[in-house]
Formats: sequence, structure tokens, C-alpha cells
Amino acid sequence: MTRRKNVLSDAELSIVRQKSNSYVETFKDALELFEKDCEIRNLRPYTIKYYRNEISAFLNQLSEQGIDVTLLKPSNITEEHIKENVILYMRNYKGAKVVSINTRLRALRAFFNFLHKQKYIPNNPMENIKLLKDRKRVIPTFSKEQLNKLFRQPDLKTFTGFRDYTIMMLLLETGIRVNELIGLTLADIRWEDNLICIRNAKSYRERLVPIQKEMKNQLKKYIAIRGYVENDALFVTIDGKPMTKRGVQNRIEKYGVLAGIKGVRCSCHTFRHTFAKLSVQQGANIFELQTILGHTSMEIVKTYVNLFGTDVRDSHKRFSPVKVLEKRDI
Repeated sequence: MTRRKNVLSDAELSIVRQKSNSYVETFKDALELFEKDCEIRNLRPYTIKYYRNEISAFLNQLSEQGIDVTLLKPSNITEEHIKENVILYMRNYKGAKVVSINTRLRALRAFFNFLHKQKYIPNNPMENIKLLKDRKRVIPTFSKEQLNKLFRQPDLKTFTGFRDYTIMMLLLETGIRVNELIGLTLADIRWEDNLICIRNAKSYRERLVPIQKEMKNQLKKYIAIRGYVENDALFVTIDGKPMTKRGVQNRIEKYGVLAGIKGVRCSCHTFRHTFAKLSVQQGANIFELQTILGHTSMEIVKTYVNLFGTDVRDSHKRFSPVKVLEKRDI
């Protein structure tokens, strides 16, 4: 056997120079890495759950289309998979709405962006995928008549009825989100300053929301009836446990059915939209609205002002082009 040369050939050097990749092998491992990163970044449990559910639904969809996901690696997913097996499949075969497809795409974008950035996959299948365009719809709100019907439903002779009336009143007074509402504690009410501190905010930024005399009086009555319980949650069940998001939503939906509310979804978020509408109509400006609602972007707040502001409607009375038409006799 001849002695080999000590100096490596070009072919041998190319083997040495090959970089071993750390591509993740299974979706299970990829999801665990992604969720761990979400926790490190301190994302809300609700957000992490949303990502987990959407990615699981994505894999189930692939299985429905005859793709063996047990053999599929995250690095095998291509742009065509997203276009054909997600967008077109959801739209043409599932009849999904644009908002549902975009919800799935947002989760997949966050997931694959993470994998690609951390070099767990060689290519990002979401790199050139854009959200589907959707029509801007009128924001649903309660009319004054619907609000009065809703507020007549809770039985004020019961603890749950008085509590629910207070909850609806606070939603209308402040426009806070349901997650923010269930995160309120007794200590969050700044009685002397007429403020409520919102700590469980979506933006992770605490903010102070004003309340007026009537709301303060209602809260004082409710707290007196609430009495002592073994936690500091502001809103509690009849068993003294903190109310859950689903619990509050169910109560609001129930009153919507009892009130016979039609044409608008009876939800906590509709209260938020209604707060914005009534505030704009009564003179709130864009900056005041952004501060109270806790939006980091002006875009949604601008939508409220454009939809519900009275300035344009009042001006239209002056410049209406129809005024130039001659009146016709019939």
C-alpha cells in the first residue's frame, strides 16, 4: 500500500470545508424551538396558543391533501406549498374567508421567519408571500337604542346581574379590551385621580384611563357587594374566583340574545368600537383616542375618526354638489 500524500487535495479540502448544517428535522422539534423563543421574548400566552393552533391546523391541512407530515421536514416546505396547499386550498376547497387565511399566513410567517433567521431551514417559504387583500368593512357598533336594550337585561337584584351591569358600563366608559378587563385588580382603581391603571395591556405598556363620577359610584357599589374574597381580581364569579375571558364573553353574548340585538355581534370588542364612535362624535381627538385605547399605531384610530367624525358630514352640507341641480316638478 502506497503512502498517501500529507497535503490534502482540492477535493479533500472541499470535504473539510463543508459546513455541517443544523437544520431542524421535524415539525415537532421546530415548534418546540419556536415556542421557547416566544417565551423568551415574553409573548402573551394567548399569542403563543394562537401560533400553536395555526401551525397545527396547517399540518392537518397538509395531511388532508395526502401529504405525509410525519416524513415532511420544515426545510421541505416551499413557497408553492404555501400558495397551493394553504391559500388556494383554504379559499377554494374550505371556503375560508380572507381574514381566516390571513390569520393562518401571519402565524406561518412568524414561524418560518424564526426558523430561517436562526438557520434551522435553508430557505424561507414565506419570504415572498403577502397577505391577501380584503375589503375594508364598516366597523360594527351598537346604536343608542341597542345599548339601552342591553343595559336593561342584567337582573340588578342578583350579584351576577349587578356585576355584569358594572362590566358593561366599564367597557362602554373606557373602551378597554376584555383581556385588560379581567386583569384589573382592586388596586388598579385610582379613586382620587379618577383613573384606572391598565396593566394587562396588549402593547405591554401600562396606561391610565379616565373614569367619571357615575362610573366611580357604580364601581364603589359593586365593590361593596363583592366583599372580601381570597384574590384581588376586580371582577369575580359567584364562587369568588377571578372571571375568565370566556366567562365575560359568554355573559355579554347572553344579554345580546335576551335583548334581541340584530345586525351586530354582541361582544366586548363591539363595546370598544362603540366607545370610539361615541367619543369621536362627542369631540374626542385622534391623540386622546389613541391614548385611551392604547393603540401603538395611528391607523386604526384614524379609521374611527374618519368613520365617525362629524366634521366631514357637517361640511358636506355646505359643499354638496347636488345643490347645483335644478328642482324638477313632477
